[in-house]
Amino acid sequence: MFPLYHEQHFTFRFGDDRVIPRIHLEGIKAGHQVSIFKIDASTGERLQFLMKSIVGEGGWVELPEEIVVRAGDAFIAVPLVC
Repeated sequence: MFPLYHEQHFTFRFGDDRVIPRIHLEGIKAGHQVSIFKIDASTGERLQFLMKSIVGEGGWVELPEEIVVRAGDAFIAVPLVC
């Protein structure tokens, strides 16, 4: 059975300043490519393409460059559908 609604991306929101060197994408197999976008935290609107990367073992994505976020910032990781 399929759910009625399923997000096609992973959203990351932050309550404090951080430097993000990697992210975890639950349920995404190693080898899949993901695109990462900065979004407006309140509306979810895509603001800026940040980078592409590849999912590694266990769903971990080592980012090619760290993402610096400020309190209230958000970004999404969008897996490419194979």
